[in-house]
Amino acid sequence: MAKKYFGTDGVRGEVGQFPITPDFVLKLGYAAGQVLVQHDSEQKPTVIIGKDTRISGYMLEAALVAGFTAAGVNVIQTGPLPTPGIAYLTRALRLAAGVMISASHNVYSDNGIKFFAEGGVKLSDEIEMEIEAALEQEMKTQSSDRLGRARRINGSDDRYIEFCKSTFPNHLDLRGLKLVVDTANGAGYDVAPKVFHELGAKVVSIGAAPNGYNINEKVGATHPKALQAAVLQNEADYGVALDGDGDRLIMVDKNGKVYDGDSLIYVIAKARAKEGIEIGGVVGTVMTNMAMEIALKEQGVPFARAKVGDRYVLEQLHQRGWLVGGEASGHILCMDKHNTGDGIISALQVLAGLRTLGQDLATVCADWQAFPQTMINVRLQKGHDWQTASKEVLAEVEKELEGKGRVVLRASGTEPVVRVMVEARQADWAQKGAERIAAAIEGKK
Repeated sequence: MAKKYFGTDGVRGEVGQFPITPDFVLKLGYAAGQVLVQHDSEQKPTVIIGKDTRISGYMLEAALVAGFTAAGVNVIQTGPLPTPGIAYLTRALRLAAGVMISASHNVYSDNGIKFFAEGGVKLSDEIEMEIEAALEQEMKTQSSDRLGRARRINGSDDRYIEFCKSTFPNHLDLRGLKLVVDTANGAGYDVAPKVFHELGAKVVSIGAAPNGYNINEKVGATHPKALQAAVLQNEADYGVALDGDGDRLIMVDKNGKVYDGDSLIYVIAKARAKEGIEIGGVVGTVMTNMAMEIALKEQGVPFARAKVGDRYVLEQLHQRGWLVGGEASGHILCMDKHNTGDGIISALQVLAGLRTLGQDLATVCADWQAFPQTMINVRLQKGHDWQTASKEVLAEVEKELEGKGRVVLRASGTEPVVRVMVEARQADWAQKGAERIAAAIEGKK
């Protein structure tokens, strides 16, 4: 049965438009609270709620608190804190659940609600379905003697800072490094610079002046130009950029070159191999560049692909018992350090890896050059069987590219479009292959 409200990463949308309205979020908190009470009949459950810096966070936080307490659930509020910080505190404080109010890298006018189960892991599909079922029921507030309490806690940011620092090897530090840290005017604006500073780096902060409206605005992991300029201007060694909720990472070297998630995962995996740390293998996605896969295998590191989305990467890591994975977008998972993607911790693993390898980013990543990619979006007519239309040409192109490239066809979930992506060792191979498949989908010879 398909989920009605939950997407791959919680409930998200434009503020003021269903479902990101105070009345729905109130009921969402109540429904989630009901499910928690049913699963924890021994005592009154407690949830922790964090948020990023969007102006709408105040409104949605109040609605969630009202909903949870009406269901008989106690609430702890942290204020602005990165999503992985809420996952960590959910686990560290032995809480029934964690909730993050954020729309990640989206514009400030969007917002969303992410849930973590006990232990700081993402909710199972089964629990999400239970919450959706509860949403269809009438809201009945608990009697006054069974209502939950809400309180704000101090020190949650300090606990998270110490946790991040604990993932960096004890025998290493960041002394001698000058870093520009871009926190996208988001949830990590206060904690991220402190982590790097307390490990010894000289830190220059940008994107660290949130006003409720400027989250992700021309800064952060999705807009690296600001970081590139700041690294060059400050003659820094590296730049570190997070997104609005602090779970993505993009880095820049002293020359202003941008390194995406694929490159950073490679650094982590190569350093772990040199240290003799067994990671099992690396999980990427169908969009991970093939050159990175080949380079990992040359290092003796197995590689597997998941569907696009850190949720699916996480599933594969669990199934295989592997420790490292992620996406080019900057979602990086180091399961031996945290059970969710964390931009700050990922940056620390890259910087520790560079110390271990005794090389800079450019030197390590010179092991491989990304294969050229061609992407063509083909608009579909209603009822057109694009899979049958492209089957023959697709097989031909895949056979021609065997060992030298690959093809990914993805139907859009939001518009009548098929995305044709071909990557190959040579740009003209990718271009010609993509054009042939696109023409076949359109019914042209």
